[in-house]
Amino acid sequence: GHRMWTLAWLGMASLYLGAAGAVPAKDRRKAEKPKTDLALYENLDLDNYDLSLDNYGEILDLSNYEELYDYGDLAPKIEVGTLAPRPKDPEALPNLGATADTPKLQPPSPAGPIHPAPFPVQGLPSCLLCLCVGTSVYCDDADLEHIPALPPDTTYLYARFNRIGAVRAADFTGLKKLKRIDLSSNSISWADVDAFRLLPSLQELILPENRLTALPELPHSIVLLDARLNRIPSAGLRPEAFRDLKQLQFLHLSDNQLDFIPAPLPESLRSLHLQNNNIQTMHEDTFCDSQDHSQIRRALEDIRLDGNPINLSLFPDAYFCLPRLPTGRF
Repeated sequence: GHRMWTLAWLGMASLYLGAAGAVPAKDRRKAEKPKTDLALYENLDLDNYDLSLDNYGEILDLSNYEELYDYGDLAPKIEVGTLAPRPKDPEALPNLGATADTPKLQPPSPAGPIHPAPFPVQGLPSCLLCLCVGTSVYCDDADLEHIPALPPDTTYLYARFNRIGAVRAADFTGLKKLKRIDLSSNSISWADVDAFRLLPSLQELILPENRLTALPELPHSIVLLDARLNRIPSAGLRPEAFRDLKQLQFLHLSDNQLDFIPAPLPESLRSLHLQNNNIQTMHEDTFCDSQDHSQIRRALEDIRLDGNPINLSLFPDAYFCLPRLPTGRF
């Protein structure tokens, strides 16, 4: 009997343990989870918890925030600099209700609409009339009647295809950096004697297709003078006008009214264009020193005398020092 009781007790114990083992593991984890989660919050004072900008960094660890966040899917950033700042003082806001200074439209008169008075074009600053790029000023085809006031650091001036009639000495006063002046295709009939002489950096003076009858004095820094297609006679050139211009390399005076070659010419000269003038004769010393037959003038390689009533074959002693004969009628 005692043995049977022992077997019965063991059987009941086995049934009880089997039922306990049949409880899913998922349900057991749910039962244990509240205790585990509560352990994470034991150190937080939830009663006094207040998330603000002052303690935000203490609650969240921002040290690795950039590494964890993927910015690849973000939309392009807005440039905050293009937004107007919010005024701190409400009194600084404009009074939108004030209309005392607001101009009112006037009804048209019976005679017709009122047109605004035209702004004087010649009174505008040069960089409104023209295009200023760096130290270059472009005034081409701007309907100018005279040279506008230029910025003091102007280096290059292009004022072609206008109606400029004269060049005054005050037009370029103080422009110490000016290197090139291009006044092609204007109506310039005269220029002050000192219009260009006082420009210490001027290297290129370009004046073709104008109405000049005389050349002003030039600075010693000049490298290129282009005064083609004007009305300059030999009397319009100062005596020995080019002798002291030690930097002059290009002298282009074609299509004028010159009677003779403007000698003496500086040793630096490389190109002399005098075609289509009225030159009929020349001297033996025009290009070479007739007393020094060993002279070689290598720089002067381009001489144009075609279109003149001169027979170059009559002056053979004038070319012995030149690397090339002048272009013209022999």
